[in-house]
Amino acid sequence: MLQMSGHRTSWLADTIGRHKSGESVGVYSVCSAHPTVVEAAIHQSAADGTHVLIEATSNQVDQFGGYTGLRPADFRDLVLAIADRCGFPRDRVVLGGDHLGLNRWQGESASAAMEKAETLIAAYVEAGYAKIHLDCSMSCAGDPKVLDDTTVAERTARLLAVAERAALRSGTDLPLYVIGTEVPVPGGAHETLGVLTPTPPDRARRTIDAHRTAFEQSGLDHVWPRVMALVVQPAVEFDHLQVIDYQHSATAQLRRVLDDEQHLVFEAHSTDYQRPAQLRELVEDHWAVLKVGPGLTFAMREALFALAHIEDQLIPGPSRSDLIDVVERRMLANPGYWQGYYDGDPHTQQTARRYSYSDRLRYYWADEEVDAARRALLDNLDRVGIPLPLVSQFLPYQYDRIRAGELELTANALVIDRIRDAMRPYAQACFPKANLTGDHR
Repeated sequence: MLQMSGHRTSWLADTIGRHKSGESVGVYSVCSAHPTVVEAAIHQSAADGTHVLIEATSNQVDQFGGYTGLRPADFRDLVLAIADRCGFPRDRVVLGGDHLGLNRWQGESASAAMEKAETLIAAYVEAGYAKIHLDCSMSCAGDPKVLDDTTVAERTARLLAVAERAALRSGTDLPLYVIGTEVPVPGGAHETLGVLTPTPPDRARRTIDAHRTAFEQSGLDHVWPRVMALVVQPAVEFDHLQVIDYQHSATAQLRRVLDDEQHLVFEAHSTDYQRPAQLRELVEDHWAVLKVGPGLTFAMREALFALAHIEDQLIPGPSRSDLIDVVERRMLANPGYWQGYYDGDPHTQQTARRYSYSDRLRYYWADEEVDAARRALLDNLDRVGIPLPLVSQFLPYQYDRIRAGELELTANALVIDRIRDAMRPYAQACFPKANLTGDHR
């Protein structure tokens, strides 16, 4: 069984322990820093009667503010404030850090990047994050293109020591950890995908052995029982236009790797857009931690664009938010987050900017002009009221719930519920025997 040191880690450890004991249960991790997605996740967990696991990635939140402008303590405070506003107990909020390591500083030397990574890890742990993904898989300037397991494991052990000292120094719970060298890039594939194969079993075993050895050599073997998950590739991924679905038959040998590991499960990244049956198979096949991020902001964008089309029908031109046009203008003015990802002619690039699975648009919701347009859209629609036939036209699932008395007819409630549409299959996959209420309010 996993060692545990606090309420939040005990919930994670208990879930993993139940899975290792033969129950097909798991947890899903909401990897998004957008407040509306966080609110949707809290509403979903409240309806399901579960804890909520919300993770910030090293791109979103770091000691310098990341692309959100938030440091780890800032993001913690943001999430807890949303939980308070929703009446959700703070002790059921579990925070995690995703891809914590060298990711942000791959252009620097390994020594310089490791120093920054140490500060990053300490900031997350001191802020009370209970689940820490130590990701040293990325090469830095001067490194070989692909790092060997020993190098990755030694760097991971160095960051692990920093995390343990930070927890003891600050009095926070000792974290649970996630390791792995075959780590999909944050946010989905950058290129068009071809054939994708699962991690070879021997490679997964080498990763485990290398990390166990590195921890022992660093005097950290006592921490090994708090390593809860190993990231391997189950051959699920998405790019701009396609989703590669999980194939149960392709992982038969890989699934056996954890047979003799008492406390380890697999963690699956890039599970966004997987179908409900495939999510359930992943949990049953020991990917007991499912990560989802861009798929949630994709759903949020769908809802907001649908509301923008409704606004076109209800609001005179000069008073409209023009959200879609504002987003397009700001993405063109600041192309760094999408240029280099979307190829093709201008029309193809425009379509990708707005609608691709990789959802590079998610980086722009924090832009002041975009956020102002989003708020103007919601305010406009709440002021005039949205006729039910227009909800039916553009958000039919939400229309059904409104008619059934399960959903309030406000603009923000429609957005929240559409995001929850992308979360509900995860809840069903992870908690199949729980009394999920289906409450959509």
